[in-house]
Amino acid sequence: MNLKDASLLQTRCLIGGQWQTADSGRTLAVTNPATGETVAHVPDMGADETRRAIAAAEAARADWAGRTARQRADILRRWFGLMTEHTNDLAIILSTEQGKPLAEARGEIAYGASYLAWYAEEALRLYGDIIPGNAPGQRILVLRQPVGVCAAITPWNFPCAMITRKAAPALAAGCTFVVRPASATPLSALALGELAQRAGVPPGVFNVITGSSRAIGAELTASDTVKKFSFTGSTETGRLLLAQCAPTVKKVSMELGGNAPFIVFDDADLDATVSGALAAKFRNAGQTCVCANRIYVQRGVYEAFAAKFAAAAGSLKTGSGFDAASDLGPLIDDKAADHTRAMLADALENGGRVLCGGSGAGRFFDATVIGGANTQMRVAREEIFAPLAPLFVFDSEEEAVALANDTEYGLAAYFYS
Repeated sequence: MNLKDASLLQTRCLIGGQWQTADSGRTLAVTNPATGETVAHVPDMGADETRRAIAAAEAARADWAGRTARQRADILRRWFGLMTEHTNDLAIILSTEQGKPLAEARGEIAYGASYLAWYAEEALRLYGDIIPGNAPGQRILVLRQPVGVCAAITPWNFPCAMITRKAAPALAAGCTFVVRPASATPLSALALGELAQRAGVPPGVFNVITGSSRAIGAELTASDTVKKFSFTGSTETGRLLLAQCAPTVKKVSMELGGNAPFIVFDDADLDATVSGALAAKFRNAGQTCVCANRIYVQRGVYEAFAAKFAAAAGSLKTGSGFDAASDLGPLIDDKAADHTRAMLADALENGGRVLCGGSGAGRFFDATVIGGANTQMRVAREEIFAPLAPLFVFDSEEEAVALANDTEYGLAAYFYS
């Protein structure tokens, strides 16, 4: 990686303000999904190191919670400034380990940094309430206080923004934080740890550990010290983590799977709709939980929309994230590529037809639009997480609403009218 600041490429974990290796000495390889080459190794930590990270967060908790909101806000603002200053290096690290185009990676860095700026301001607004009582002369006073040590497990598709999104509000409120990033994309998290230290985040307030999801997750969810747990990832994994959090009755936040409908009505501006659909479907090569998965188009404009959308999607270029011409980077790994091809094959077997795309080499797969989609296809029922856009036809608003809601997911939805 051609970084201006090479110290952002950290390959050890951050526990209690110290960069550490795994007790066992084991490491995990981090690979570039575009080339398959190994770009770094990070510690393969487990239960013992996780307990130390939790203990470090607990040890730092009282001092951090005791600081004024202004003091915490100033540190978050400095962290924001450092992220902004090092946007290009952070984007290079992100694109290298995750694969998304460099321009898109820069957008994620700005997006991720914005959480720090926002919650730096929100830290100053942790107001309480005075509520009228039930008897004369009584008032109920409500104070907001930090809940304690917070822990998070974050996904590989937005390895920067999904950490700041969770860490910023926790730190603003006076909580300390332990994060286990996805094994596919740990370098962005470690770079954030480096900048956090430079910003003046005290030792133990922000800890980053890499390694076994099973071992680390079990410790984070079972610990009585951890009072709040947050996870972004698959519904299946979320169910398991919720069950693991139950014995300690933690406060829990989950952002799990999605199968977002994208509804196009007859009176929609088709040019604006196509532009919106491209962004909603093909961002990060379709690998986002809020992607437009099921595109429902009213019969009166179905053919016109399908032609415009297929032409626009067909013009998108697939390639390395470091090629300025690339609109779509590679899928994250071979399993994701196999999943994409299997979903497409199922759609074609059930009567679909390829309007554009439909092919790719290795982990690269072109933006693909599938016409004639129906409810028998896996793309109608399962989270796609790939650059496949199935087009369904509908007649009435009531039918569109029924189809949109005919899913176990409820994360996001889009419509143009």
